[in-house]
Amino acid sequence: MNRRSILWSAVSALGAALGASSAKAATEASASNKLKVAYHLSDAEKVHFVLGNIQNHIDGVGGPEHVTIALVIHGPALKAFHSAQVNPDVSKRVGDFSKGGVELAACGNTMKAQNVTLSELLPGFVNAENGGVVRLAELQSQGYLYLRP
Repeated sequence: MNRRSILWSAVSALGAALGASSAKAATEASASNKLKVAYHLSDAEKVHFVLGNIQNHIDGVGGPEHVTIALVIHGPALKAFHSAQVNPDVSKRVGDFSKGGVELAACGNTMKAQNVTLSELLPGFVNAENGGVVRLAELQSQGYLYLRP
């Protein structure tokens, strides 16, 4: 065999091995990892918009079983989730999201500033004790994509 033939055989074998390896990795990644997305909400005037985005996201991927979503709320937007003054549409959407597995995190700092406890928020919320922005950073470090509509 001449040098070209040996080189061509080596390159072909390497290409085939890499192709098979990347195809296997892509199959394993899509089977075991669903997309993870963190939504950031702080603006009170965007509450309905962001909740609509989350619903559209869930619908767009074929249901809550196909995506992992976390909604982190801080600042003025948190007032929209106080049980005592909640809009019925917000209450329904939050209930549906909670049942569908959406993590609903309320900023601990904002809760203190608004003098509200978890029991005074809609059911399904967890306390992001170290703060909403800290929770967002934690989620991003876990591979969540960050969206701030």
